[in-house]
Amino acid sequence: MSQDKTILVVGTYDTKDDELNYLCGRIVDQGGRVLTMDVSVLGDPSTPTDYSKHAVAEEGGSSIQAAIDSGDENTAMQIMAYGASLLASRLHTEGKVDGVIILGGTMGTDLALDVCQALPLGVPKYVVSTVSFSQLLPPERLAADIQMILWAGGLYGLNSVCKSSLSQAAGAVLGAARAVEKPSGDKPLIGMTSFGKTILRYMVSLKPALEDRGFEVAVFHATGMGGRAFESLAAEGRFACVMDFATQEISNHLMGGLSAGVDRLTNAGQTATPQMVAPACYDLVDMVGWKDLPERMSHKPAHDHNRLLKSVVLDADERREVARAHAEKLATAKGATAFLMPKGGCNEWDRPGADLHDQDGLTAFVNEIEAALPDNVEYIPLECHINDPEFTAKVLQVLDRWVSDGTIKT
Repeated sequence: MSQDKTILVVGTYDTKDDELNYLCGRIVDQGGRVLTMDVSVLGDPSTPTDYSKHAVAEEGGSSIQAAIDSGDENTAMQIMAYGASLLASRLHTEGKVDGVIILGGTMGTDLALDVCQALPLGVPKYVVSTVSFSQLLPPERLAADIQMILWAGGLYGLNSVCKSSLSQAAGAVLGAARAVEKPSGDKPLIGMTSFGKTILRYMVSLKPALEDRGFEVAVFHATGMGGRAFESLAAEGRFACVMDFATQEISNHLMGGLSAGVDRLTNAGQTATPQMVAPACYDLVDMVGWKDLPERMSHKPAHDHNRLLKSVVLDADERREVARAHAEKLATAKGATAFLMPKGGCNEWDRPGADLHDQDGLTAFVNEIEAALPDNVEYIPLECHINDPEFTAKVLQVLDRWVSDGTIKT
């Protein structure tokens, strides 16, 4: 098999030399190539790596001695994380690596998150960590297409248990580098947020209509991690237009639910990306379904979506708070911004007669939005439900206007 792809293998070679060398060997055995990067501070690898710890620190404008002299392991690792991120980005830009894999415990994982965020969408990024999928990992630090593998039995030394994880990881990153179809950029991309068709349906009619107009459409599941991926791409300016119609993660962040990070609903605005916003499911907070609800939520109406997810209904005062948060975030937008307000309800469970309908709560949100939205936001009230055809028609009308006047670049 030809050695057609090169994987950057990153880790602390002073403490995980055997494990990292095993991983490299598994990649090479499958016909891949490796470049090795040492992010240690105190010790040295058994054999020189392609990029030494000194090269890593110097890439970030520092030195290993400065990391040692800091006297603090957190400061030292941040020096290495900064250098490693810059170096990995440069190696990819220069065409020297096709993917990255990083091993670590909490220290290595902290660094790995920075390195993965430094690489663009479509570059395979694998983190083999003893804390994969842990609550230690804040959503705002996860790259949009990061892959994680739990490093079982991998805290110290090689064994048959951790080799199982490492060998799978080697095959995964090399296979991904060979198989990945990177975003082409051939068509202007619209980023849309939504939930499944049981509660929101606008994407079913919007997606083909947008594609007929020459756009590509990526729909993000706004349940914490989906919103994080959406925001990370918006921050890179990857979208020609944003249709952020499921902003529930703002409610989640305020009320202790499945947060997508503090910067939700801000990145499109900061990159001056034209954005249409609607508040689908603003009235709900998504909580972990298999956990007991916090005391403040335990008395509220709720919907068990499945065994993973429970949606709790907000009261009128909480909805006013959510409305103000929308307005505050949109006030920072530097580009064209329109807020569409379907006054007939913002999710299927909130239709008149449905289990979670609360007209007083909906009215409270609408009134607060109308009072709080800043002057830089075009307010578009609609006498319909968000799942009605009238909503889709208005979205397309605004889009066509923005294309016609050059607000959206096609």
